[in-house]
Amino acid sequence: MNIQKWRLQRGWSQQQLAELSGLSARTIQRIENGQPASAESLKSLASVFEIDFASLNSEQESMETTHTPEDERLALAHVRRLRRFYIHLAQYLLAIPLLMIINLVTYADVLWFIWPALGWGIGILTHAAAVFEYYPFFGAQWERRQVEKRLGRPL
Repeated sequence: MNIQKWRLQRGWSQQQLAELSGLSARTIQRIENGQPASAESLKSLASVFEIDFASLNSEQESMETTHTPEDERLALAHVRRLRRFYIHLAQYLLAIPLLMIINLVTYADVLWFIWPALGWGIGILTHAAAVFEYYPFFGAQWERRQVEKRLGRPL
């Protein structure tokens, strides 16, 4: 349904749309995931987006018979993974300096904050490699070469 597109065009979060429409955030999530919405929910959303209820209702009926195109679904999934990575990175960038301050204030002789920074940093790097699809050793190219080798085809 175009609810998610309209929400993203306006720069709203699901929580903001829920507050504006008087619906719960969970209801917004369900509607955006393709589950049918009640007429009351559709009326609330139509008023928030300032569109005709009849067009929104007919769009939902057509969405029940068709699914979101695969490329659009994959793009949305990638954006969600990207958002989770940036949240993870922000947590790291806030927590490690805090640990450093605690370390230096309480016991400056031993710099123990380096160990969580190093371990968590490795986690950030692997998360980035997964999100940005950077696999220098066992990526798509390696898989293709192995398949060609297995099939006996020249590379």
